[in-house]
Amino acid sequence: SVDTIVQRFQDQFTGEEWSGDPVPVLVALSGGLDSVVLLHLLRFGKGLPPVRLQAAHFDHRMRADSGSDAEWVKGLCQAWDVPLHLGLADAISASEEEAREKRYEFLLGVKGEVGARWLLTAHHADDQAETVLFRIFRGTGLPGLAGIPRRRSPGVFRPLLPFSREALEGYASCHGIRHRQDNSNQDESIPRNYLRHRVLPQVEKEVAGGARKSLQRLARLARENEEAWGSILPGIVEGVMEESDRGIVVVRSALLTYHPAVQGRVVRHLVQRHGITLTEAGTRRVLEFTRTGASGRSVQLPGGLRIRREFDTFLLEELHAPAEDCPLMIPGLEPGSGQANLGGGMLSVSWGKLREEAVDAEALLAPDALAFPLRMRGWIPGDRITLPYGRKKLKKLFAEAGIPAGARNRVPVLVDAEGGVIWVSGVAVSVSARPGSHEAPFIIGIRHVDQS
Repeated sequence: SVDTIVQRFQDQFTGEEWSGDPVPVLVALSGGLDSVVLLHLLRFGKGLPPVRLQAAHFDHRMRADSGSDAEWVKGLCQAWDVPLHLGLADAISASEEEAREKRYEFLLGVKGEVGARWLLTAHHADDQAETVLFRIFRGTGLPGLAGIPRRRSPGVFRPLLPFSREALEGYASCHGIRHRQDNSNQDESIPRNYLRHRVLPQVEKEVAGGARKSLQRLARLARENEEAWGSILPGIVEGVMEESDRGIVVVRSALLTYHPAVQGRVVRHLVQRHGITLTEAGTRRVLEFTRTGASGRSVQLPGGLRIRREFDTFLLEELHAPAEDCPLMIPGLEPGSGQANLGGGMLSVSWGKLREEAVDAEALLAPDALAFPLRMRGWIPGDRITLPYGRKKLKKLFAEAGIPAGARNRVPVLVDAEGGVIWVSGVAVSVSARPGSHEAPFIIGIRHVDQS
């Protein structure tokens, strides 16, 4: 019943963090059923702790009528007396994942600007079931089976996770709540929509009538399992370590007393302290080394880490930091050459219209499109490049190109006088800097210098 929904919703807001002065919260408001119900419960629900309510809406520009959604949400917030913050994508996203990244970048930015303690999203129980099934098909590990967390950093809270889509529809119907229909949710070329409209209904009809609830239960059990590991893992880690001023030292004999699955947890936990996440293959590689690696040998890990065996201990250490970057300036179209030092690696760079020596990478650029002076430097988080389908973060490009996090600071990035990215060596050239078929290009060549 509606009263039960309200009561269960109230139960999500208990504890000292919701007591006292009104808590500032920001609601991610798409205009769809789920987010409108969430806003209605917060704005008009009884028995909730006092909150200072604001909403935010992000227009992805992925549909022709997305601007109408923004106008509708604006009218709704005016009618309900809720302050609204609107955002607009600078370019159409190439994928659902990229759109999600842009949305959260905007929402978390607004959260920080207005000083909200929590960003509330309208994920519900059916979303949880679809997420777990999606991850199962992709071969997730046990942490992935935990699905969508009720809370996550930095201050994201999902109070509708206990409720099914059917329950939310009943609440909306009872209160006469209107909402926007997103026709893209019917597009079965999107994997999650296919699971929602085809796979899950068919499974519930032919295989298991309560498949959604079973998947939700699986997520709950997996999360409890992960929380249990979180409570005991620090003690296990402490028991296999010894104090040292050299870094993290693990006693080999103590580590090997545990089951390999526990060893893997310990290793991933230690590496995570350095901000690095080991893959399944990376974990297996380290565990094989702990069993068979001879004293004095080492294994290179992502992010500039190394694990080295010294008799009955393993030392997890950061490799010496490379020398400070020394970027290179290209003043104009006149041919020239110079050197740059990026991420500890020396580069020999030549530019102009002719190239005589062999190079490791080169860019052919449109001379008239270049705003000099150009600068060859390393990657800076937040850098974006303009591609035929819109602007894209270099972080995303690196991931798609299979460039590990520890190697990205060594990839040369060419920017113009305004700081716009023109070329990412070996990865992409900005669409604005590509020469025409009959245009003599401005050529930049890079050769890596062996410093051994």
